[in-house]
Amino acid sequence: MPAEIIPKYYHKKGALAAARTGDQMNPQRRSSGSQFYIVHGKKFTDMQLDSMEKQMNTKFTKEQRDTYVEIGGAPHLDAQYTVFGEIIEGYDVIDKIAGVETNDKDRPVEDVKIIKITVVE
Repeated sequence: MPAEIIPKYYHKKGALAAARTGDQMNPQRRSSGSQFYIVHGKKFTDMQLDSMEKQMNTKFTKEQRDTYVEIGGAPHLDAQYTVFGEIIEGYDVIDKIAGVETNDKDRPVEDVKIIKITVVE
């Protein structure tokens, strides 16, 4: 699927984003039509975000900075992957999923199944 990287949608904790193959195989950054991830990430300090801005040659908005400091996320993925939704409740479930045992490829040893999803538009 074509990449739909929209700056106002970023990788805060709880963001839903489309997986994709790497840039060398996929220079257009086309999104997977069947795989996604939920961002867990971590909290950042303003100093860490300042450093990331320099490394990434970007500028985070005040909203992004506040969010990455207060709830966390994965700012290094911004403008790299398509964010298409977000979790609006149940952040404790994200923490539980992030805490499961994984193998050497960072895949859960036992599958984590999503039993119920409610779409809010």
